[in-house]
Amino acid sequence: MMLRLFAFGALTAAGLLPAADSFPPVKSLGDTSNRGPAIQRAMTLLDSSAVEKKNTVRILFYGQSITEQIWWEIVKEDLAGRFPAAVQEVENRAIGGHSAQLLHKTAEADLYPFYPDLVVFHVYGDHNRYADIIRRIRERTTAEVIMQTDHMAAADKLDEPVDAAGLTPAQWNPWMNYAFLPDTARKYGCELLPVRDIWKQYLRDHSLSPRQLLKDDVHLNEHGNYLMSEIVKSAFVVKDAPQDAAWRSLVKEVPVTEASWKNGGLSLTFEGNRVDGVFGTGAIGGNVSGITMKIDGKAPEQIRQLYTFTRTTGYSGTNWPCLLRVQRGAAQLQEEDWTLSIGRTSDDCTNFTFAVIGSKTGPDGIGSSTKKFVSKSGRLVIDPEDWNLANCHKVFGRKLDDGFRIRWKSQPMWNTAPLARGPVLGRGTFVQGLSNGKHTLELSGEGLRAMGLTAFRVYRPPFPQTEDPAADASGSP
Repeated sequence: MMLRLFAFGALTAAGLLPAADSFPPVKSLGDTSNRGPAIQRAMTLLDSSAVEKKNTVRILFYGQSITEQIWWEIVKEDLAGRFPAAVQEVENRAIGGHSAQLLHKTAEADLYPFYPDLVVFHVYGDHNRYADIIRRIRERTTAEVIMQTDHMAAADKLDEPVDAAGLTPAQWNPWMNYAFLPDTARKYGCELLPVRDIWKQYLRDHSLSPRQLLKDDVHLNEHGNYLMSEIVKSAFVVKDAPQDAAWRSLVKEVPVTEASWKNGGLSLTFEGNRVDGVFGTGAIGGNVSGITMKIDGKAPEQIRQLYTFTRTTGYSGTNWPCLLRVQRGAAQLQEEDWTLSIGRTSDDCTNFTFAVIGSKTGPDGIGSSTKKFVSKSGRLVIDPEDWNLANCHKVFGRKLDDGFRIRWKSQPMWNTAPLARGPVLGRGTFVQGLSNGKHTLELSGEGLRAMGLTAFRVYRPPFPQTEDPAADASGSP
């Protein structure tokens, strides 16, 4: 009971939730003995943090409207209380109404560049696109994944079939939850959290119907948020991991010693797609400017995959992106701000013209929503199918004024001096977003020693990459 009361404490005090003991307690969270093995890198980072060695753990909640609901805040609060020494960077980038067939596009800006240590994931929609997202997480990042099965919607039956061997996609909800999701979790080494089974048992234990935990046919009421938070919290289990546990090979530290220095510089040959620096304790003095970085013999600004786009701004007061994604063109990107101005548009926002301008590139072309747009500079590509305005208008019904502006950034995924002054234990990313393979990182410059670099931390995603991150929208490298 104490854990429940703590997790609800601040939210209850703020008037966002009633006290946790307002709801019937969860009698069973299922078989928890096998829970948590696929997220032990993140759990070890959380659990091994101490005042003198604070680990930074980045957690991303991603999905659609169910993931946006307040239960995730309860889980976040609980983790902060359980692991107070860890530096927890917890974000929720879920987008309501965006099923897997949309989210697999927004993930290009939201998920992979964020490079979390752990993803808590739930989404409805096309199962193939769902699998695409999971595959890309495991190919492009070292993030561990908690995959949630579905809770019980109003129309769902407690006695639905659950034997995976006898299920087909024609039995969509049972097939997704008891065949497809378990198979996908096994294939990609993810943690499958059996929300649906625990939800059913809770309903049986307290003689409740699915609708009593919902505010409509599918979204959670306060009672449902309480139950979801209790279930998700149960996934965060710390286990004793053997020294040869597979997850230990995903992120490795390479010490920087006096012998590492050659001609005033450092060189690291590694296999993976990201390198962090680990820095000494206390304030780090000295001038850290003038540091030069090369990757595989090239300056980072010459490497195509080392630029990413941010999520585009939202539709008229919402967090729904006006464009699901902006794609890289054939020309190299640079760090800059982009603005797209909408011209006259049809009432349903399906047909309009637009003009694009970059803060450094300048005016970069005029296009139509019905045709593929390639900017004059060759830096941007927008496919007609990636526009989200018609979808937004259909849901929210707000008219766009002529000249409505959409903004985003193209930004680098490297930093030659990622941390000039450190906290108790500093860490900063030199480079990420490379193809998952063998690379050489070279650092030089008079300010390099002043950084106080003690080790490199190398990240190697567990699955080989099946897509070329340097490809442009037309598929050309």
